Amino acid sequence: MSRPVSWLFRAGELAAEAGLALRDAKRSYRTLPRETWQRMRTDAFGADPAGWRLHRVRNSPHFVDGSFRNPVATRRLAYAYTPLALMRTKLAVDPNRRAPAAAVPVHRLLPVELATPPASGLRLTWLGHATVLAELDGVRVLFDPVWSERCSPFDWIGPKRLHPVPLPLSELGPVDVVVISHDHYDHLDMPTVRALAAGDAVFAVPLGIGAHLEHWGVSPRRIVDLDWWESTELDGLRLTATPARHYCSRGPRPSGRFLWSSWVVEGKRHRIFHSGDSGYFPGFAEIGRRFGPFDATMMQVGAYSEHWPEVHLTPEEAVQAHRDLGGDVLLPVHWGTFDLAPHPWEEPAERTLAAAQDAGVTLAMPRPGRPFEPADPPAATHWWRAVAAPPSGVDLLLPDGLSPVPDTPATLTRPDAPSAERTGGPA
Repeated sequence: MSRPVSWLFRAGELAAEAGLALRDAKRSYRTLPRETWQRMRTDAFGADPAGWRLHRVRNSPHFVDGSFRNPVATRRLAYAYTPLALMRTKLAVDPNRRAPAAAVPVHRLLPVELATPPASGLRLTWLGHATVLAELDGVRVLFDPVWSERCSPFDWIGPKRLHPVPLPLSELGPVDVVVISHDHYDHLDMPTVRALAAGDAVFAVPLGIGAHLEHWGVSPRRIVDLDWWESTELDGLRLTATPARHYCSRGPRPSGRFLWSSWVVEGKRHRIFHSGDSGYFPGFAEIGRRFGPFDATMMQVGAYSEHWPEVHLTPEEAVQAHRDLGGDVLLPVHWGTFDLAPHPWEEPAERTLAAAQDAGVTLAMPRPGRPFEPADPPAATHWWRAVAAPPSGVDLLLPDGLSPVPDTPATLTRPDAPSAERTGGPA
């Protein structure tokens, strides 16, 4: 047995060395002269704010020392880059469990299903990951649309879809407003934006993000850039960019000139909230006090890790944030479509279900592509269990030792961790 063990040990050493090399490579990218980086980047990386857009960025109260800052102290990683530690975390999870064991039972959405207005005035359709079509008081709002096969600047590498999009973008029909939470590739997709730019939609984005859209051909007259707590009136709706605990980056050379946000959308009769990506923080309660209650919240519940506990919600934190917001129905998003973190594929669904039951929260967990009205949420069918890979051949169980929502996410990190405003992290 000594020979296989030594090979396994050597493989671990080589992997750790590779991780360190990647870390050093990323650091070298950060020191590239701007001119060199501009020559390397492709269109998908977007563009930097300039002119009046840059003026607005620099005059934001949230822009400090050349970079946007989170509403509370935030680290992108819980500690400095430690490739071996992250590798151990990844190896602790059966790789077969990070993807479904069979085809995800996506609901093939047909245009006829959206042809009749919702009886209640509010209908939501989760299209996978963070993409949601909201039909709100006669207006069609599309959140974080991503139709590409990969969330990446390249079409040959990067996280690939684990299930198809429920309908082609060409069949979606007219969209009135497109809302973008931040510029990570799993939320802001260049090919999708370019396709939507052919329509008449107005794009509501956080400060700086409009530079990407304009670079991709969206008319500046159809882009509304908002700072936190700023609102705009579009088609009878009021949209407000609200704080979130995250960051922006589309390339190895990060820029602090792009803001991230959650979103409040208010119609004549209904209010909804989309979390974008965020760690847990007191701001959810403040948003609830200012704008709640909400008929529905769309909360990020997946792609969490102990390595980045301050920039993504755990399922338990998402349920608590929903309660802070004064939400009625919770639609979990940001899970099941891309493999972005070292947890089992179905774990976000199971943990969200358990946390919602414990908290008495009304949960809507439709198959991707299945429209529903929050006024009459669908009964839970646990559809994901039929295609999840069971752990070690036993029944699907919740992981042991789930911790409650901490008093502060900082309790999950080491006190000597470096500032996340200058380190890399998850998407």
